[in-house]
Amino acid sequence: MRLRQIEVFHAVYTTGSISAAARSLHVSQPSVSKVLHHTQYQLGFELFALVRGRLVATDEAHALFVEIKEIFERIGSLQKTVANLRNSGGGHVRLAVVPSLGLHVAPRAIALFRRAHPQVTFEVQTLHHDDLFQALYERECDIAFAYNPPHHPRMQQRILDEGLLMLLFQNGDLPAPGPSVPIGQLDGRDMVGLASSGPIGDLLAGELEHHGVNIHEVVSNQTYYLAAALTRCGVGMTVVDEFTARASADERMGFLPLEPPIRFRIECVYLEDRPPSRTAERFIEIFQATLAEAKGQSVARLES
Repeated sequence: MRLRQIEVFHAVYTTGSISAAARSLHVSQPSVSKVLHHTQYQLGFELFALVRGRLVATDEAHALFVEIKEIFERIGSLQKTVANLRNSGGGHVRLAVVPSLGLHVAPRAIALFRRAHPQVTFEVQTLHHDDLFQALYERECDIAFAYNPPHHPRMQQRILDEGLLMLLFQNGDLPAPGPSVPIGQLDGRDMVGLASSGPIGDLLAGELEHHGVNIHEVVSNQTYYLAAALTRCGVGMTVVDEFTARASADERMGFLPLEPPIRFRIECVYLEDRPPSRTAERFIEIFQATLAEAKGQSVARLES
């Protein structure tokens, strides 16, 4: 099947009629009918049957559509990449961050950068780890900031800093807490889990298993700030990255590092064949300084 035949079949299948398909493709009905009849002749089987005045897809059409749907998704990805390449430029920085870095660090870094470079514009996305790589592949973003991202042959990774996992809790949940919480104290506790939350969830799960700690996971989720919100509502304590913990802490909520400490890398990731522009490089420096500032404030809060 040629691309035009695939396009016509997809339009007829999804709209359910020749007339609707023609409108979606901005062509005449006879043109759609001609391509469809020619396609069926070449394939040697019917794709649609007329039942009570309506087109009904055949079993062969249903099977074919599964394959064609994947082709259309790839074409959509290609078109998005072309548009993003056309719109990219040195005075515009497109970045993606994991949600917890979008709570404070990324907004703070952008604000600081634009004070010095007001002519530069930004496009920001908050995405989970798996989606970050897809955004880079499709060139929806130029750089991404993530925690412990897995190595990939097409990606370049730059370590910016290290972060700590923190136990986030309501004040009163831990009687007379010290400067840190032994991980063994989590055994049997009601906890908001981070199941399937990417590298952070895997890191915590590995440490719990290593120390023989079994938590009672009353709610599982994939987002750090949602875990923090659940803790705020009294569902249970949770372990999150230090940036989420800092953004969530107030007179009712506290956070402490675990003992032994659980560290993770904060990295900048970009396509190997598309290194950051000079503008993006300057922003990475500001972002790294903002990370250090946020970590310093976290230390000051823990020591106060």
